[in-house]
Amino acid sequence: MWILLLACGRAPSCDTGQVRDGDACVDYVAGDPVAPGDAWQPSPGTSWQWQLSGTVDPSTMPDVSMVDLDLFDVPTDTLATLQTEGRTVICYFSAGSFEDWRPDAADFPDAAIGKDLDGWAGEAWLDIMDPTVRQLMQARLDLALTKGCDGVEPDNVDGYSNSNGLGLNATEQLDYNRFIADQAHQRGLSVGLKNDLAQLEALEAWFDWGLNEECAAYDECALEKTLTDAGKAVCLPRRVRR
Repeated sequence: MWILLLACGRAPSCDTGQVRDGDACVDYVAGDPVAPGDAWQPSPGTSWQWQLSGTVDPSTMPDVSMVDLDLFDVPTDTLATLQTEGRTVICYFSAGSFEDWRPDAADFPDAAIGKDLDGWAGEAWLDIMDPTVRQLMQARLDLALTKGCDGVEPDNVDGYSNSNGLGLNATEQLDYNRFIADQAHQRGLSVGLKNDLAQLEALEAWFDWGLNEECAAYDECALEKTLTDAGKAVCLPRRVRR
């Protein structure tokens, strides 16, 4: 009985340098990043508006080049209006957490849902090595493309450094973050890196820009220099609207 339970359970955590592949741990071999092609590549100094809650009214939008909005909540016609005005539209979604209010919430396997995110009701860490989770994130990227987003802001891509309840390691996070970036570029979408500053140097080649909600509060601003030295913009919002 106990042997059967162990065999059917989740694979054990893998050592750093390895990733889970089904029920086994295998050595991680990184490939080359997918080229961004014609995806939006902002340079330092680009003006931004980041709004993840409240009504989005293009008529009251500040004079900025890029607007970052929630993928699910903002109507397609609003995105189109902003683009007609010459703005780049980035669409936010959580790539590393389960949110129980999203329209695809019922599609996530129970076994892929880990511990709750501290301070965020209805949100829990996801098993980023689960094949279904990756398929659902590809579907979200497809939605971004269908709605006409110019790029995406995948959030919560640092589950390995939190109490996630899933045994994620740094190498698995690296593999997943590169996977998300590659999938975005395959669709012609620009992609920004948020969180996971500890692996920024290893991820810089995969991402087009960065976003840091509270770099001053957490003494992280200097860490974003890896992106700006590469000629890539970093958005540093002064206020969080989420």
